[in-house]
Amino acid sequence: MRIKTKLSLGVGLLFLLVIVLAVIGATHINKLSRDTKNILIANYNTLDYSRQMLIALDENISNPANIQNFSINLKKQQQNVTEPGEKELTDKLAADFEKLKNNPDDSMAELGLRRDLSGIMLLNMQAIQRKSGVAENTADQATFWIAVAGTLCFLIALTLLVNLPGSIARPINELTVKIREIEEKKYNKRIYLQGSSEFVELGEAFNSMASKLEEYEGSNLSELLFEKRRIETIINNMHDPVIGLDQNSKIIFANEEAVKITGLKTGDLVGKAAAEVATKNDLIRYLIKDIDKPAQTLTAKSQPLKIFADNKESYFEKEVHPIEITPTGEKEKEYIGHVILLKNITPFKELDFAKTNFIATVSHELKTPISSIKMSVQLLENEHTGLINTDQKNLLESIEEDANRLLKITSELLNMTQVETGNIQLNIKPTSPKEILDYAVAINKTQADQKKIKVETHFPDPLPLVLADNEKTSWVLANLISNAIRYSPDSSTISLTIEENNSGLAFIVKDQGQGIDPQYKDKIFDRYFRVPGSQKGGTGLGLAISKEFIEAQGGQISVMSNLGAGSVFRVLLNKVNT
Repeated sequence: MRIKTKLSLGVGLLFLLVIVLAVIGATHINKLSRDTKNILIANYNTLDYSRQMLIALDENISNPANIQNFSINLKKQQQNVTEPGEKELTDKLAADFEKLKNNPDDSMAELGLRRDLSGIMLLNMQAIQRKSGVAENTADQATFWIAVAGTLCFLIALTLLVNLPGSIARPINELTVKIREIEEKKYNKRIYLQGSSEFVELGEAFNSMASKLEEYEGSNLSELLFEKRRIETIINNMHDPVIGLDQNSKIIFANEEAVKITGLKTGDLVGKAAAEVATKNDLIRYLIKDIDKPAQTLTAKSQPLKIFADNKESYFEKEVHPIEITPTGEKEKEYIGHVILLKNITPFKELDFAKTNFIATVSHELKTPISSIKMSVQLLENEHTGLINTDQKNLLESIEEDANRLLKITSELLNMTQVETGNIQLNIKPTSPKEILDYAVAINKTQADQKKIKVETHFPDPLPLVLADNEKTSWVLANLISNAIRYSPDSSTISLTIEENNSGLAFIVKDQGQGIDPQYKDKIFDRYFRVPGSQKGGTGLGLAISKEFIEAQGGQISVMSNLGAGSVFRVLLNKVNT
């Protein structure tokens, strides 16, 4: 229990007992007051009334003033009957008084009055004696309970006086002893305190300090230097460039490969502030430009970096790793710097170039014969070349469908080679968004009619022009519509909308298909990716190429989708400012 809680509970308990003591005293005093008041009202008044009536009787009852005084006190007595038997005596007193009024010389009536008054006075005196005993009993009870509460308060206060200072002083004494032992360089000493008080936290801090002192005391300078040289040797023998920075972005090490690709000397790097070196070296400037961003950004995959060094062109992938350690005796991690690693991917890049050239060559060589096959099929379907039966027609349609699919695949592969080689040729100019939309709808009309899918278009009139490559933007929009038709059920509706906002002009394609599982939504724009379980055909290149085409124009492409609720693709392009 924490010290503050202990003190609060102790003082609170004492305060509660004081309140209880006050309530008990007030209750019994109030009861005693009621008993006393009852004696005064019920009995003392009756004695006073009786005394006044005796005075009137002694002076001269035949006197009208005395008769009136007697009558007044008699009425008061009749209204103050409180004791058992008092009513009967009061009624007899009233009857005897009537006899005496009627016959003032009746000595027996006067004697009866005196007896009645004596009886009433005796009855009330006995009641006073009895009620006094009750009041005394009430006073005794009050004394008893006040004594009990007072004793309890005393015992609790004594308990707190004995235990509370000890619970505070004992950990302090233990801590004082351990500190003196630490002062004598006995760093292996520890203190273990139970509970949840502030002293437990203080003990943990003391143990942490002792651990650090013990670690420091046990360290050997020669061992540290040996380990430092060994780590430096390992880093220098790495084939990938490695640069280390401390928490102040000061370069603390750089291996030989890093020195080689920067074109600087070791003395120009190590021990210098990275920002200072960056003013004179473009590569260092690029490597540290995102150094202050969150760890998620630093570890994210970036585009390969092409560096010309040692008379050859090499490709590297940059990785920035924040370094955090948990100091001895501590629980929280502490940031101590960054390590910049450049992974040499030149062999993989060369293989990728070879793959891309091969695909481009094959696709280009396949495109001509496929086009020839399509031409031949169209000629065979022409009635001028001769009549064909139903089976032959079906066979030609199948050949044409396969040829179209092959032609689409080769076109996508050729487009992908453009993307991979960075040779996307754009002809960006002011273009009518309606023309782009109409072309994309027209090219997919046959596919939509086959599935009885209704394609609705919505756009304001007039529309501003967009800065775009007409051919590639139309291809992207046509590809999105084709995908929407492919994944939508028969007789459904596809909505095509053009919206204008401050950011630009947006083409929106909304379908009623099965939607995309949230776990795959971030991957659908990756090359060759297809949603698992999909039964529809495709290379997995269409969306990847679309993304590259749109971003190359300075636009954006995104998707919103929920499984079972369809998908909404949004293509945002820059509009022409008028």
